[in-house]
Amino acid sequence: MPDVTGSCLCGAIRFRISGPLRPVIACHCTQCRKTSGHHVAATSAAREHVEIEGAPVWYQSSATAKRGFCGTCGSNLFWEGGGANLAIFAGTLDGDPGIALAGHIFCDDKGSYYELTDDLPKAGGYDPDLTTRVAE
Repeated sequence: MPDVTGSCLCGAIRFRISGPLRPVIACHCTQCRKTSGHHVAATSAAREHVEIEGAPVWYQSSATAKRGFCGTCGSNLFWEGGGANLAIFAGTLDGDPGIALAGHIFCDDKGSYYELTDDLPKAGGYDPDLTTRVAE
């Protein structure tokens, strides 16, 4: 599997992923909606496979999670929940990383202005089956 790269909008933060990526999961929780302006679409990779160049700013958004973003351009980049993987916002990846949207979580919190009309799995809250799968 070739390395996948990504960055923030201004390029101050770049990263390289040298291992497999989880399929993209859309999170509709209130925090994701507030930080992004819509829902978040994120993949993830094992921490030891992610190399970050630059210094993301980390915001402790809850007792168990923090969010990494660029302090210059404001790009949302990462979600850190203390598990084995680091979540990476899919829109920050360069080119075609070979992954696709595979499901939705926290659908009970989604915005009232949009509907989820695809046939992908949908969970009302957190779903470990969706969020921990890694593409082989």
